[in-house]
Amino acid sequence: MSREGKLAKNTLIISIGTFLPKLASFITLPILTGYLTQVEYGTYDLITILVSLLLPAATLQIQTAAFRFLIDVRDNEIDIKEIITNITVFIAPTSLIALVVLYFCLFGHSVIIRLFICLYFLVDIVVNTTRQICRGLNNNLDYSISAILSALGKMVFAVICVRYLRLGLLGTVISLFVSSLFSLIYLLAKTKLYQYIDFRYFNMDKLKEMLKYSWPMVPNSMSAWIMRVSDRLVITIFMGVSANAMYSVANKIPSLLTLAQNTFTMAWQENASIVSKDKDASEYYSSMFRMMFDLMAGFFGLLIAATPVLFKILIRGNYADAYYQIPILFLGMFFLSISTFLGGIYVAYKESKSVGITTIVAAACNLILDLTTIKWIGLYAASGSTLMSYIFLFIYRIIDIQKIVRVKYNRKHIILVLILMVTESVLCFQQKRILNMINLIFGCAVFWVLNKSFVKIVLQKCFLFLKTLSPKLKKSKIIRKTMEEPIIEVGGDKPFPVLYTDKKFCCGCSACYSICSAGAIRMEADEEGFLYPHVNTNNCICCYKCLNACAFKDDQKAKGYY
Repeated sequence: MSREGKLAKNTLIISIGTFLPKLASFITLPILTGYLTQVEYGTYDLITILVSLLLPAATLQIQTAAFRFLIDVRDNEIDIKEIITNITVFIAPTSLIALVVLYFCLFGHSVIIRLFICLYFLVDIVVNTTRQICRGLNNNLDYSISAILSALGKMVFAVICVRYLRLGLLGTVISLFVSSLFSLIYLLAKTKLYQYIDFRYFNMDKLKEMLKYSWPMVPNSMSAWIMRVSDRLVITIFMGVSANAMYSVANKIPSLLTLAQNTFTMAWQENASIVSKDKDASEYYSSMFRMMFDLMAGFFGLLIAATPVLFKILIRGNYADAYYQIPILFLGMFFLSISTFLGGIYVAYKESKSVGITTIVAAACNLILDLTTIKWIGLYAASGSTLMSYIFLFIYRIIDIQKIVRVKYNRKHIILVLILMVTESVLCFQQKRILNMINLIFGCAVFWVLNKSFVKIVLQKCFLFLKTLSPKLKKSKIIRKTMEEPIIEVGGDKPFPVLYTDKKFCCGCSACYSICSAGAIRMEADEEGFLYPHVNTNNCICCYKCLNACAFKDDQKAKGYY
């Protein structure tokens, strides 16, 4: 399977495991905002954030090392046992110590709430570690299923405990613990990873090597936490818990953009790590950057255009002021998404220190801006500092990544797209029906212009999938015209296909490269980073699959021959 094929497959599997949990979270949002007071909801938000802070500190992010190191030894059972055993030996004592620290950090809550939070924290450590091991072993399906079970459990028990039993804050904590427990039971029963734990394979040198890779991820996670949470803490201190609840609600819809990014990035990190040793890694990363940038910009336009409707449907209670933070946060989430994509290249080359340094600097900028402006502009200080810090992170990484591998960017294209996104944000901010309609049309148009080749490829893949399922579809003239491949014998005096290196006839979608079974096509970037296909006539078998896959195949000028 081609690199793009593997990436598409992993993205599809992981997307199921990330989209459904996020959907469940949005379904429960009206219940939480409707049946919890603003103080309770703000406290619930702070509790989940506190757990997310302590988790990387308790594990030194060794679960990230599990993912990265297992990729290289998937076919070696002894090395797999060594890595999993080392992780177990390290996490067991450190998580227990962190558990005690967490219990005393929650001194302001009742004993029962503190106990359930600690149980949730302990189970969450094991679940997160086990999921990363599954990813490292290319078992993405179990990863996704466990995430789905956790999300469904959280949704069901939130409804029961908050909606019907009226347990308030305690009910939300119980739902968190029980849902994580369901996920853990499934993972242990299905994967049987405990069979890999063999203390004879404990290797201190290997553990040190893994920690050398993972510990720089701790300041990265802490800094990322600061970037997300410093806003909330500063708001709580200067404006109160109710204002924090307002800001937390404002983040819900923009988080949909990071959902799309997280889905792709989790699959991307694996692919980027495998490709890092290839000769054409630079060209591949350049191609993927452009695709990711355009795709996220397209989703940005669609989501921000749908924000007025989503806000009315999902948000209950007195949270109207939260709407005005959303356009600013959407822009921030976009820059975070692209920065996270670039972070995948750091991971591929095991440059975890660079990930940490870039995030620490951005977090410092966020905190400073928060503290210096909160008294002057209120909630806008939080959303504005988030946007500025993520812009800084984006610029920092886009320059710093060149020290590791050359990634080509089309600066004019980037600037033009950013101008379009700012325009969409301004239209959303106005909250006028006619402007919302214009924004919706504008967002759909931008998505199509930026991603038409991607959409065509997806539709072709869907048609091909349907064709294999239904014999009736084989008779369809449309599908036969767009999807059937000519049966041509290898060899003979057949002309080689011409793949144009002209933007008038090439969209740079790499469809020809992906479908070539002979490995005769390579993608090469020009000075602007635009990728063009080149045919190696020594390897070409003249099957013409590349021409059939071309998004411009209806244009006869693009179907020349040597």
